[in-house]
Amino acid sequence: MSVSITAAAALLEAGALVAFPTETVYGLGADAENPQAVARIYQAKGRPSDHPVIVHVAPGADLAHWCDDLPPQATQLVTAFWPGPLTLIVKRAAHIPDAVSGGQDTVGLRCPSHPVAIELLAAFKGGKGGVAAPSANKFGNVSPTTAQHVRDEFQAELDSGLLGAVLDGGQSAVGIESTIVDLSRLATHGPVLLRPGHISGEQIAAVIGQLPALPDAAAPRASGTLDSHYAPHTPVAMQHADLLGETLNQLLNAGRRVALIHYSEMPPASASVRLAADPASYAHALYASLRTMDQVGAELILVEAPPTGADWLGVNDRLRRAAFGSTGILQQFLGL
Repeated sequence: MSVSITAAAALLEAGALVAFPTETVYGLGADAENPQAVARIYQAKGRPSDHPVIVHVAPGADLAHWCDDLPPQATQLVTAFWPGPLTLIVKRAAHIPDAVSGGQDTVGLRCPSHPVAIELLAAFKGGKGGVAAPSANKFGNVSPTTAQHVRDEFQAELDSGLLGAVLDGGQSAVGIESTIVDLSRLATHGPVLLRPGHISGEQIAAVIGQLPALPDAAAPRASGTLDSHYAPHTPVAMQHADLLGETLNQLLNAGRRVALIHYSEMPPASASVRLAADPASYAHALYASLRTMDQVGAELILVEAPPTGADWLGVNDRLRRAAFGSTGILQQFLGL
């Protein structure tokens, strides 16, 4: 269903779900202060109730509404990176329903930079509301970067009315989810990088003067941080370029149907897509490529492992999670 921004904002205010584009991926949105509406996100996605969602706010939003004690580091990062692909985890204000935080005392806040998202957030409650929105896909699946990906995932929900509308804003520019930084435990743990993304830990450190630490056992649960996530239905395996060509030939000689995602020169596969060898372009095309290779009838999606530099951290994180549930599949196919 195609609707105007005004109509989409009205649907959200009425408690309906609306999928909308952001610069990272498409989100499945609901009124963050309406627990019944947020529950519909979990119902539509098949998402565990203790897995928090991110609240999207308009530029210039009053963050004190969401957080009782906003740390100065949050203000610095908002000034530097919002609107943009950075989510901040802060202490949740007492009046904000815990439906958005999976029962935790924290809340994730982000101001997206996509013009359609900004228009929607400005129209929703006059720019004073928040839209809870995880990625607009079934839980654990590859995130959507086009409106058609959303429709492919949620056609039944569109038909039933559970999903009220899908706003089309073209292909998401960044292509992987936002960086998530925990600022809720600064006194004891400092800033913590819960999920890498387009904005790096080094960029964050340049603003707040401290490099975010890696997640610890007591870190807040955050969206998209489970070991197995962002996975297509076809098993995924990663291998470095020096081994991948031989492995591909072995699999094909054994009669296996292999889909290949690569950036170096490689032998032919049953189906393949070659991505650019720079992290921004690779990230932009990654999820669409995983979805395409998931539909070619292959038994395995073989991915050339990207470089390991800091700029590639977000891409490697997503691929590691996509392949986590397929651990051992390559050895099984090769008879090792």
